[in-house]
Amino acid sequence: MTKKQPHIIIFNPDQWRSDVMGHLGNQAAVTPNLDALVEKEGVSFANAYCQNPVCTPSRCSFMSGWYPHVKGNRTIFHMMQPEDPVLLRTLKQNGYHVWWGGKNDLIPQDADFSEYCDEKYVPDQTMKFTSATLNENWRGEPDSPDYYSFYGGKLEEDHGLQGFADYDWGYIHGAIDRIKNAPEDKPLCIYLPLMYPHPPYVVEEPWFSMIDRDKLPERVKPPENFAGKPSMLKGIADIQNMESWPEEKWDELRATYYGMCARVDHQFGMIMNALKETGIYEDTAIFFFSDHGDYTGDFNIVEKNQNTFEDSLSGVPFIVKLPSSHKVEPGVRDALVELIDFPATVEDLVGIKPEHTHFGKSLIPIIAGEVNEHRDAVFCQGGRLHGETHCMELEATDQQQPGALYYPRLKMQRSEGPEHTKAIMVRTKDYKYVKRLYEQDEFYDLIEDPNEVENRIHEQKYTDTISALKERLLTYYVETSDVVRHKPDARF
Repeated sequence: MTKKQPHIIIFNPDQWRSDVMGHLGNQAAVTPNLDALVEKEGVSFANAYCQNPVCTPSRCSFMSGWYPHVKGNRTIFHMMQPEDPVLLRTLKQNGYHVWWGGKNDLIPQDADFSEYCDEKYVPDQTMKFTSATLNENWRGEPDSPDYYSFYGGKLEEDHGLQGFADYDWGYIHGAIDRIKNAPEDKPLCIYLPLMYPHPPYVVEEPWFSMIDRDKLPERVKPPENFAGKPSMLKGIADIQNMESWPEEKWDELRATYYGMCARVDHQFGMIMNALKETGIYEDTAIFFFSDHGDYTGDFNIVEKNQNTFEDSLSGVPFIVKLPSSHKVEPGVRDALVELIDFPATVEDLVGIKPEHTHFGKSLIPIIAGEVNEHRDAVFCQGGRLHGETHCMELEATDQQQPGALYYPRLKMQRSEGPEHTKAIMVRTKDYKYVKRLYEQDEFYDLIEDPNEVENRIHEQKYTDTISALKERLLTYYVETSDVVRHKPDARF
C-alpha cells in the first residue's frame, strides 16, 4: 500500500429515505451540499436499494457484499462474527488507517474493535443514548395519537431529546480533527455512521424552520382498511393510532424529518470543507448512503419495520464522488443499484481482490459513463419463520411492554400470525413483486401506481409479468444461496 491509494470517506446517515434530496426533484428538500456535489463531481443513483429495511442486517450486508440470507443476518442481534468479511477490516489489513466514529450496529459490542479499525472514536461529551434513557416529556399523553408518533418537533432548551439531537456533532468534529491531522504514511478511511435522520423527529434551528411546508410532496395514504397491504403495516398503524392526525400535523412531522436531513447535509458540507482545507479532497473517494429509509407518515405510520418494502423504506440515497484521477460523468443515474455494490466499488477503486465470494458489482463503469445500466433487478428481504423466537428481538427487554417507544413494531415482531412473515422483494424499474410465506403476495405496477397503494397480485393482465418476476427470484436464490470459503480445509 502506498500514498497513491485514495482516501475514503464513508458518510452513512441512518434512515434517510431516497426521495428527500433536492437534485432528485423534491422541492421541499434542502440539500445544497449534496446537490452541488452531484452537479459538479459526483454521481447520484436515483434507484438505489438496501437489502434489508432495518439497521443491523443492512449494515452487515453492505459491509460484506452478502445478502442477509447468506449468513442469517436478519435481526439487530445477529451481527458480523469474527470469521465474517467486513470491508473496514479489509481496508485496515490493506494499509488504511481506519477511523470509526458513530453508531455500531455491525459487530457485537464485545468484539475486538481493533481488528476492524485503528480508532473507535468516542467524543468526550458523548453519552450513551437509548430510548430507555430519553426524557419523555416530549411524547404527549399515553393513549393519545401523539404517544407513538416519534414527533419531537423543534429542539429548544430543556427538550427531552437534547442528548439524542447532540449525538452526531461530536463525531462530526472528531472526523474533521482526524482529517486535519491525517497520518502521513497511510491513506485515511473515515467511517461516519451517524444517528440522524433516525427518529425521534427533532431538530434545532435553523434547520427546523428551513423547510417550506407548502412544498412537501403529498403524503401516501393507505388503501381502505389496508386492503391488499401486508398485515404488519396495519398492525403497526392500529397501535400507533395516528390516523386521526390532521394533514397539518403530518406536515410538521415530515418537515422536521426534512430538517434533520438538511442538518446532515450541512454536516456533510463541513466534512467536504475539511478535506479541501487540508488539500486532500481531490485524492479522496466519497460515499454517501443510508442503511434504509423511513415511512415518515406514509401509510399512516412512522419509523420502519423488518419485512415491508415500499420504496420509502427500501429506497436509499447513494452518491459517489471518485478521486480526480478517475473519469466521472457527474449527474443522476436511473440505473438499478444495491448497497452491496458499495464494497465491490471500493475494492475495484483500491485494487483489492476479495478473499470471499460476494455479490456486489462495481459502480465505477457506470460512474465513468461507460455503461448506462447496472442490474436488471434489485432485492430486499426480511422477516422470520414461525417458531424462530430467536428472531423476535426479545433481547430488547425495555421495548416489549406497552408505552415503550418501539412497542408497536416489537409487538408485531412477537406475533406468530402472518405479520412478521419471512418475505422478499424483487424490483425492476417498472414492477415490484413481494413473496410472503404466510399471507398474500404483493405486486405493484410502478408506472401506474408509483406509491404502491394498490396490490394487483390477482389481476389477470399481470399474470405473465408476475411469473417472470417469480422466475427471476428463483434465479437469484440459486445464484446467492450460499458461499464457499476460498481456502479449502486440509483433508489428506
